[in-house]
Amino acid sequence: MFKVSYDGSNRKVLWQEMWRHEFEEALKHDPVVILPTGSVEQHGPHCPMDVDVAGPFYMAVRTAQRVDDFPVIVAPPIWSGFTHYNKGFPGTISLRIETYLNLVGDVCRSIYDNGFRRIVIINGHGGNNAPNHVVRDTISEENIFVVAFSWWQAVAEEMKAWSEADNGSVGHGGEWETSVQLYLREHLIAKELMNDDLFPNPFAPELRHFCGFSERRRDTRDITGTMGNALVASKEKGERVFHLVVDRLEQMVREYHAQPVREYREFGSHCL
Repeated sequence: MFKVSYDGSNRKVLWQEMWRHEFEEALKHDPVVILPTGSVEQHGPHCPMDVDVAGPFYMAVRTAQRVDDFPVIVAPPIWSGFTHYNKGFPGTISLRIETYLNLVGDVCRSIYDNGFRRIVIINGHGGNNAPNHVVRDTISEENIFVVAFSWWQAVAEEMKAWSEADNGSVGHGGEWETSVQLYLREHLIAKELMNDDLFPNPFAPELRHFCGFSERRRDTRDITGTMGNALVASKEKGERVFHLVVDRLEQMVREYHAQPVREYREFGSHCL
C-alpha cells in the first residue's frame, strides 16, 4: 500500500500543499494527477459564481481521499473558463479561447514535465468541454496523454433516469447543478431565489439537438440566467449524483494507474 514519506495522520492530496520530497516519493508509485477545470460565471440569481469550479474540485478531492494504495494528487483547479456568453449578467469572468487553450495546455505540460505521466481533466463548465478535448488531442502529439471529460458525462444515464424536470440535462443552475451545490455548500444557495427557467431555442424541435446559439440573456425566458428547474433540486439528489461521479472517477483512476504509460511513437514514426 502506498504511504507518503512523511509521518503524519493526514495524507495530502492537494498539489499546492505538498513538499518537494513528497512529489519525489509519489513519482515512484505510478501516480495519477487530477486537474479540475471550471469557470467563474453567473448561475442564475440563486447560485454562487463558482459552481463550475466547486463541483469538479470536490469530486476530485473526494476521489483522491478514497484511494490510499497509490498516490492521487489534485492539481490546483483552473477557475477561469471560456464563457463570454454569460457576460450578459454581472459576475462573469471569461478568457479568450486562445488564452484558455494555452492555459490548460501549459498546465498539463508542466505536470508532465514534473514526471507525472497519468493526467485526468475533470471539467465542470460546458463551455470548456470542447476546448478540453482540443487540448487533449493537441498535447498527445507531445507524448502527453490525458483523459478529459465533464462530470455529468460520467453519469448521463442516471441523471436522465433520476430527473424530475430537466430530462437529465446538467443545465445551468437548474435541477442538477443546484442539487450538487445544495449537497456541497447549502449555505451558498439563495433558496428564496430558486426558479424555473429555460433557454428557448428559435429552431424547430427536430433541429434543436444540433442547432443553437451561444448566448444567455436574450434566450432566457424570464431573464434569470438559469437554464432548467432549480425548484425540484434537492440536497439528496445532489448527494446521490455526486457520489456516483466519485465512484466512476475512482474506477477510472484505478484503471489508468494500472495501465502502462503510453508513448506516441511507440511503433516508430508517424507513418511506419
